[in-house]
Amino acid sequence: MKKRQIGILGGTFDPIHVGHLVTADFVMNSLALEKVIFIPTGYPPHKDAAHMATPHERYIMTVLATGDNPYFSVSDIEVASAGVAYTIDTLRKLNGCYKGGADFYFIVGTDAVAEIPNWENAHGLLRYCRFVAATRPGFASAVEKVWEFFGDEGRERIIQLDTPELEISSTDIRDRVRNGRSFKYIVPASVELYIKKEGLYLT
Repeated sequence: MKKRQIGILGGTFDPIHVGHLVTADFVMNSLALEKVIFIPTGYPPHKDAAHMATPHERYIMTVLATGDNPYFSVSDIEVASAGVAYTIDTLRKLNGCYKGGADFYFIVGTDAVAEIPNWENAHGLLRYCRFVAATRPGFASAVEKVWEFFGDEGRERIIQLDTPELEISSTDIRDRVRNGRSFKYIVPASVELYIKKEGLYLT
């Protein structure tokens, strides 16, 4: 029996924006995936959580942003974790949720791909998923370097895919909110309303 083909898009989503959604949809259709699971991080190991929206707030925003797409779902597997959640642990848990197994495609920006060799148990990660490098400007050589690091296994398990390039960043959105500038249309309307209602990113 053929394994299910499942996309994963992890991130802080602080906040989630239309660039995330466009990338997920493009990869899903390009690789004929069954669906994409969005996984907001709880307490990311390489970021200062004190200056972020709470895990619950970021989870709610992700649910709101993906609610109108039947092929998108959101998992709280990392948000519900008591401490720092590493990708290798998340993939192990997800793998156990699918009887008969699943082929996971972990979608990351090309800049993030460059950091995979530094992730917890980097070589073990490739046993649990394929990575899809969503190409971003300025990082054309990043995937090649990672292929060299992992060797033949890397070339087989790390896919480079040219995706629509939207110059949107969560950092810019937070700055816009803080400075009273419009951020309409670069986040879903439901997320814009939630940010305003909860007073996120004002300080």
